[in-house]
Amino acid sequence: MLTDVQARKAKATDKDQKLSDAGGLYLFVTKTGFKSWRMKYRYGGKEKRLTFGPYPEVTLAEARDRRDAARRLLRDDRDPAVEKMKARASSVTAAATTFEMKAREWHTAQRPRWSPDYTDLVIRALERDIFPELGRMPIGEIDGPLVLAELRKIERRGSIETAKRIRQHVSAVFVYAMAEGTAANDPSASLGKALQPLANKGKQPAFVDIEKARQLLIDTEASSAGPVTKLASRLLALTAARPGILRSAPWSEFEGIDWGHPGAPAPGALWRVPAARMKLEMDRKTDQVFEHVIPLPAQAVDVLHALRRLTGRIALLFPSTRSTIRPMSENTIGYLYNRIGYRGRHVPHGWRACFSTIMNERVGDDVRVGDRAVIDLMLAHVPQGLSGSEAAYNRSQHMARRRQLAEAWADLLMEGMAPANDLLRGEER
Repeated sequence: MLTDVQARKAKATDKDQKLSDAGGLYLFVTKTGFKSWRMKYRYGGKEKRLTFGPYPEVTLAEARDRRDAARRLLRDDRDPAVEKMKARASSVTAAATTFEMKAREWHTAQRPRWSPDYTDLVIRALERDIFPELGRMPIGEIDGPLVLAELRKIERRGSIETAKRIRQHVSAVFVYAMAEGTAANDPSASLGKALQPLANKGKQPAFVDIEKARQLLIDTEASSAGPVTKLASRLLALTAARPGILRSAPWSEFEGIDWGHPGAPAPGALWRVPAARMKLEMDRKTDQVFEHVIPLPAQAVDVLHALRRLTGRIALLFPSTRSTIRPMSENTIGYLYNRIGYRGRHVPHGWRACFSTIMNERVGDDVRVGDRAVIDLMLAHVPQGLSGSEAAYNRSQHMARRRQLAEAWADLLMEGMAPANDLLRGEER
């Protein structure tokens, strides 16, 4: 057995030397004095050799550990040299495989089962919140704390639900990479419990009196805010849609409106929101039967015609002030309400509670059966366990009544209000 003292004192001679240890391990000393650990073994009837590294960088104990590992491979009928080459190739591949590279591959693989809108939504979220910091890193080097740090940034801007959704996307990318052998594990898998819980949205401030709700619109539209923001506020109130759905709405989702004739009646006007953009369980987002169809009363069509003059030439109804391909900030309408004195009294999401409370009170004296369920459908509340076929049936059966209720709500809310065109205030028409 070779000792460390012998290895340290071995001197160069006029020829190469082999100082044997055991189990095929030996210290190879060149004529120039360079020392390295090697192992001789036989595989498939042929004599072969492994190199474990230079001495003293690789100690005698480390060399013996590597020898023992190689012998275990031989017992399993595996060639240590081949396994070493595979490990090296894997390391090189992993180092050259960035998170963004794998994320885009994963995203492309999902396209056939996702709607175009949802496909775009996912990649934009990753480009905005993950790629800037983690995109160029080798995917195998990313750990839980690194992912959590990026999710915390999303939480700090108040987008708790977005942070949870992006964690799911990141996790899916790691699972995809694990299947391909470029990631050993999913460091984001256990981060869900570390994220902030969603706020109880049922307690968000909202007016449930029609006079107060109308006064909010009057004050909003008398403010110094831009016409696009004012029109967004009015359309949000009229449709009782979720603010996130409204601010990112493209013109392509609206139908049944003659854009060339602003004064023309539009009795069949609809806003058709794809399932991919709705607040649904992940598996339902790919099922178009869960799309949300909003019947538009004349007052909402009036808003759209006015808005068309401002943003009709681009894809989004309400683009960001910084980029026409990005939607309005999620805080724009809320900040406006706060600025004109409604902080803590009514928030953009509060229009949904306002609509639900007032309309449920009105139909409480109506003999019509099922209006409360229809109002829930108008708010896109999906009953637990509802199947796709049931969703399609409910949507088709109640559309006429939904339109009647939408018109009744608009008549109540807009009583005495100026036409939407008046909000343009000299803007180019």
